[in-house]
Amino acid sequence: RSLNSRSNPHHSVMFGRVRFGARFAARIGNRAVMARLPLVRAGAAAAGAVTLATAASAPVWCREPAVNWGKVREQIVEILDSEDHMEEPPGPQFVRLAWHSAGTYCKHTKTGGSDAATMRYGAEGNWGANAGLAKSRNLLEGVKARHPNLSYADLWVFAAIVAIEEMGGPKVPFKPGRSDKPPTATPTWTVKQHAEDGRLPSADMGSDAATAAHLRNIFNRMGFNDQEIVALSGAHALGRCHTDASGYWGPWTYAPTTMSNEYYRLLFDVKWTEKKTHEGKPWTGPRQFENPAGDLMMLPSDLVLTKDPSFRKHAEAYAKDDDKFKEDFGRAFEKLMNLGFA
Repeated sequence: RSLNSRSNPHHSVMFGRVRFGARFAARIGNRAVMARLPLVRAGAAAAGAVTLATAASAPVWCREPAVNWGKVREQIVEILDSEDHMEEPPGPQFVRLAWHSAGTYCKHTKTGGSDAATMRYGAEGNWGANAGLAKSRNLLEGVKARHPNLSYADLWVFAAIVAIEEMGGPKVPFKPGRSDKPPTATPTWTVKQHAEDGRLPSADMGSDAATAAHLRNIFNRMGFNDQEIVALSGAHALGRCHTDASGYWGPWTYAPTTMSNEYYRLLFDVKWTEKKTHEGKPWTGPRQFENPAGDLMMLPSDLVLTKDPSFRKHAEAYAKDDDKFKEDFGRAFEKLMNLGFA
């Protein structure tokens, strides 16, 4: 999911397997490796001694990798495919985890973003927007334990990228190197037009005009334009809302673990009416909309994509062209994952 939880409920790899180090050296011959390493004179010239450069100064191509990304990917896929998680597939939640971590970025103050993983601490982890994400973080603890040099910040981003590809989405380029920072790096938010807490967007600001303005306020702060806002909203093809987390209920599509443009098609093809009942009782949750069968939902911030003229033209384009959506989503999601890092 991409937008806020209780106040903001939205849910909301391209990489090569590269072998370095000893196996690489064995393949091409140790002499070839040694011949390309820079030499450093040691001692007086009369001693005639030379030593190889230290590992820190050696070229990257001949160093042993700190993280085996192929193995990390395999372990993430194991979690995604595990029968233990069939009732609540973790793929959409991994996307939401990385989204909410990176979506704290502010281009004006250069704070927040994916390079910190400060959601580990209560000050950010307890934002209403992040309700339920402790489960997703815990699912990845086993992967982190097997790769001690892997930062949480990189792990969350990488898990989302792998999940998107495994769910039929685009191959999103991944660049490692993020770090885990202390609680003092937790981003704060001082502008009045915001969710109840945190820096993530809300689903409803009371009117279509106010909600559209709010989305622009939040996303422009990160550096996104209208087209990118609409493309990133397509993450709502994945996952569902839960009353015990966001207060909202239901999935956006009938295929919540498949990345496609179905979200946009449903926005335009279905008659959405305000939800009044739930399981035979009056609906007491926040304002949301449902299809005639009552088994799909849309948030006010979803429907505003069909009402705001600038948002609408992009949503219509994605509803007609799945390839275009995936291309634009992949580009925008890569940008999101690198906020505050690259």
